[in-house]
Amino acid sequence: MNTNLEGVYWDLDGTIANTELEAHLPAFNYAFNDLGINWNWDINKYIQLLSINGGKNRIAHYAKSRNNAFSDELIIKIHEKKQFHYLELIKKNCVNLKTGVNRLIKELHTKKVRQFIVTSSSRMQVDLLVEYLFNGFNPFEFIISSDDVELKKPNPLPYLKAVQLSGIKTNNSIVFEDSNPGLISSLEAKLPTIFVPSNIPIVLDENIKLNCILDSLGDENNVANVIKGPKIKKKYVDYDFLNDYLKTISNAKN
Repeated sequence: MNTNLEGVYWDLDGTIANTELEAHLPAFNYAFNDLGINWNWDINKYIQLLSINGGKNRIAHYAKSRNNAFSDELIIKIHEKKQFHYLELIKKNCVNLKTGVNRLIKELHTKKVRQFIVTSSSRMQVDLLVEYLFNGFNPFEFIISSDDVELKKPNPLPYLKAVQLSGIKTNNSIVFEDSNPGLISSLEAKLPTIFVPSNIPIVLDENIKLNCILDSLGDENNVANVIKGPKIKKKYVDYDFLNDYLKTISNAKN
């Protein structure tokens, strides 16, 4: 069986860049303030709310928990305000690429590995973030955003659509994810998945069965540690490590 790496599907928030505490959280609070809503999410509350995927869903869930009768129109208005502030924060360079991401993406690009983004963020957010993070260099063939699917992660639909569009076999693909909803989505889509945590504390769902866990992608100055998976030969995750991972999975099935 051919197990050579042909495609990588990247999650965005928490995987390519830490964005939740740096941009999403302050943007929500700015939106509440703009509309005279007496809410202010602190870090602990926001981390709890991250179990609800999607900004509008998060607002609706919190409103219900406080017995606030928010109409769909008001939730949309809050989210639009939040979007505005988020984009402004991105323009102010409040968000940076995670350790090793730029290095690995460029190496994969050089190796002709096709790369994609699969995210629960909106198309507008993704386009702006990619523009600012990569300074005009866009290595991603396509993006599956929340605007492109009816069901978000943890439903497998975003990844199933990405696989259908790319045409790459699952045994030649790898997903990078950082959250329970993302991991459930990619694993339900039968995609080999590597978990790399963000700066948000996480307790992995007990039903999630992972065969590769890293503490980071690493670089020359920050050694990557493999918590579970194939042995790493360098200080960091590279093209060879990813191919070794796919071979390990293939051998385990045989």
